[in-house]
Amino acid sequence: MALEEKRAWVLIVVSLGAYTIYVVTILGRAGDGPLADVAYAGALLWTIGGAIVAAIVAHIAMAIAGGHGADRTDERDREINQVTERIGQSFVVIGALAALVMAIAELRHFWIANAVYLAFVLSSVLSSFAKIVAYRRGGFQTW
Repeated sequence: MALEEKRAWVLIVVSLGAYTIYVVTILGRAGDGPLADVAYAGALLWTIGGAIVAAIVAHIAMAIAGGHGADRTDERDREINQVTERIGQSFVVIGALAALVMAIAELRHFWIANAVYLAFVLSSVLSSFAKIVAYRRGGFQTW
């Protein structure tokens, strides 16, 4: 398994794990009250920061465990990375548009922030999933 494919798996696990922790925390704080009244900013920032740190530590550990030259990339790796990043960025654009519409509609900050966070998580997961599929199928068809 290529190092980039392993990194994709780590990113899926870390992204989904952090988002799950965030959602459980927010739902736990809500109790019987309105969800939009929950203090979400701290939990949001901590889970994003924790996910970043966890992903960096995991990537460093994989690079060390892979030995010398494990992080080499070739043309196929660069092509896969370029295409899959574009796929993932589509959800960032969708999230930005959703946040824009929510801001114009003057929705509460809670909903706007959570829409953006969900878009980032979906972007990461979709991009990583596309990368795994590309590595399993031997790359993308060039026309």
